[in-house]
Amino acid sequence: MRILKTLYVLIGVVLLVVVLSEIDLAEVWRRASQIGWGLAVVLALYLGAFVIDTFTWQMALVSIPLTASWLYRFWKVRMVGEVFNSVMPAAGMGGEPVKAVLLKRYYGIGYGPATVSLILAKTINMVALVVFLAIGFLLMLGSEALSANHKTLAGLGLAAFFVGTALFFAVQRLRASSLAGTWISRWNFARRIEAGLHHIQDMDERLVGFYTRHRGRFAVAVALAFVNWLIGIAEIYYTMIFLGHPLSLAEAWIIEAVAQLVRAGTFFIPASIGAQEGAFLLVYTAITGSPALGIVVALVRRLREVLWIGWGVALGSLFSFKAAHSTD
Repeated sequence: MRILKTLYVLIGVVLLVVVLSEIDLAEVWRRASQIGWGLAVVLALYLGAFVIDTFTWQMALVSIPLTASWLYRFWKVRMVGEVFNSVMPAAGMGGEPVKAVLLKRYYGIGYGPATVSLILAKTINMVALVVFLAIGFLLMLGSEALSANHKTLAGLGLAAFFVGTALFFAVQRLRASSLAGTWISRWNFARRIEAGLHHIQDMDERLVGFYTRHRGRFAVAVALAFVNWLIGIAEIYYTMIFLGHPLSLAEAWIIEAVAQLVRAGTFFIPASIGAQEGAFLLVYTAITGSPALGIVVALVRRLREVLWIGWGVALGSLFSFKAAHSTD
């Protein structure tokens, strides 16, 4: 496993080197210096998106009141968990166990409810992302800047992501894990894992209960998650204004859709390093004719990711000094 992790990092580094070798670094630096205080706008937009994403997670845990104090607690836990999600090649799931442990240790939320809320939050984001990417793909089809090959690849990627999301939802909604556990329990060896099967069945009941008894909350959460993806468009849009090369909202939507599709497809590379930069390079070259602009925007996005990781690390160090089951 360690060898695979190292290999994935090397793949990302190689991709990044290839991307950087294709551009004029002096031009990249010149354009990057134009961003100025626009970086503060980008960070403010991302903070808004992060808060919305945290709130949708909070909505998935129905036993917790939707108050500002609990939102702050969830926000701190998510900040720490996202550090692991950013650096681990686990499809954005590497930090989820960390979040569950922190909720249990510091806020007294059991592993069962916490785990279910994390699965629901991931599902909510994936459903909203499918809608976001579908609209982005329709905009791609109407764009003359992108080639037929680009559109075909985007369509195939969207189809794969849609199928994956549908299967992920179906496994939860149809109690597939419980059904598999029931079948396995017929065998003698299953007695050794009977307790584990019980936990799986309990988790399935909680998931189905949310989808059947809290449909309104689920719909609102998906809508908020969609708004969260829209903020990514605003980030692209305003970054380009500060760089002196305004784009239309449709173009910004296409760029953000491509970036998110590539990140989803390269989940095995930590932070999609190299792959994300390559996506920005290709789509910005096609739309604006300037590959340097794509790399500048990619660097801006990387900078705010690094700042967020640093913030998360700082919060993580504070958690270790707090008493268990704290409510602060």
